[in-house]
Amino acid sequence: MASVLSYPKEKGLYGIFNDSFPPIIDGVTLTVENYAKWIAESGRTPCIITPWNPEKVDTPFEVMRFVSLPIHNRKPYRYGYPKLDPFIWKRLKKTDFRILHSHCPFSSGRLAVYVKKHQGVPLIGTFHSKYKADLEHSFRHMPFCVPIIMKRILNFFNACDEVWIPQAQVEETVRKYGYKGRLTVVENGNDFASLVTGDLSEYKNLAKDRLGFERGDLNLLFVGQHIWEKGLRIIVDTLENLKNIGNLKINFIGDGYAIGDLDKEIKSKGLADKVNIHGLITDRSLLSDFYAASDLFFFPSMYDNAPLVVREAAAMGTPAILLKGSTASEVINDGFNGFLVDKNINEIAALIRKLDKDRSLIRTTGVNARNTLVRSWEDVVGEVIDRYEVAIRNSHK
Repeated sequence: MASVLSYPKEKGLYGIFNDSFPPIIDGVTLTVENYAKWIAESGRTPCIITPWNPEKVDTPFEVMRFVSLPIHNRKPYRYGYPKLDPFIWKRLKKTDFRILHSHCPFSSGRLAVYVKKHQGVPLIGTFHSKYKADLEHSFRHMPFCVPIIMKRILNFFNACDEVWIPQAQVEETVRKYGYKGRLTVVENGNDFASLVTGDLSEYKNLAKDRLGFERGDLNLLFVGQHIWEKGLRIIVDTLENLKNIGNLKINFIGDGYAIGDLDKEIKSKGLADKVNIHGLITDRSLLSDFYAASDLFFFPSMYDNAPLVVREAAAMGTPAILLKGSTASEVINDGFNGFLVDKNINEIAALIRKLDKDRSLIRTTGVNARNTLVRSWEDVVGEVIDRYEVAIRNSHK
């Protein structure tokens, strides 16, 4: 595949729509940022359309923001209210777009559909998240809202010219939501893909030294939103089962509504000496050190579709422990490039005890994870641009 740097510049903006953007950091935000970066590197002009945020972040490309309000139970996320913003509609209507790509079916997605209807340019929609689970948490006191919003989500995807998914098993979730159209698998990339130079084991040991980790400890890592849906309780219960492993440590990185209760539960179970909760780390260099310094990435989530964090860990030679049957587990060959377990605390604890005694298996699996799960964003966006150009040509037929 040609590098994105070899593509000629084309007329019109490449509109990228999403309901989160820095300073909010999550997997979809990183995807959007890297799309914009490598589209710009190709000589094209990206434009991000996203809700307004009170914290200003400088970007090398244009960002159109529209009216938003904070989401009380999902800080720091904000809910976009384009209906309260007359200027965004006029601005979008007058902006020359070549193609539209929405990574969210909510407020930004509705704006993308609006532009498609007025300009006739193709619209791509990517299905990133298990939206129903998010809605069931957000509207747990008003469950009657969930089917109404799910219908709107389905309407968004039906309005798209193409619907992309980050890995094949996500199709099962999309079909459950009622989407019957064609789906295209377009993988996510990894901005840590080229960080490791030289011997992987030595690189990981130096990362341990930089963070002050003891080389003999068994270091586990969780990176992601701190919400119970991501399996945090499984992690806590497993740690309680493993209290007798003195050299076991785990680092939690991220934020979310459950972070306070997680901290309380860890302390109440007498696990504070094994756990460090760091909150959100936005310094990508520091975050890569945590991935590299860790031995295992512990991510027992049934919630996620195709989490970037599993591949980020793999890029640093750190294999993941995932639940059998989770969408995230699709890319894992058990015992080869990661580890799969049933949702059973005793079984998970037994696996970790086994791996503590067999560090060579962890190292081999980490190498295989790096070789099989890691792809650069430049390579991915090169494929994306190819697909964009096909969609544009098809729209002119």
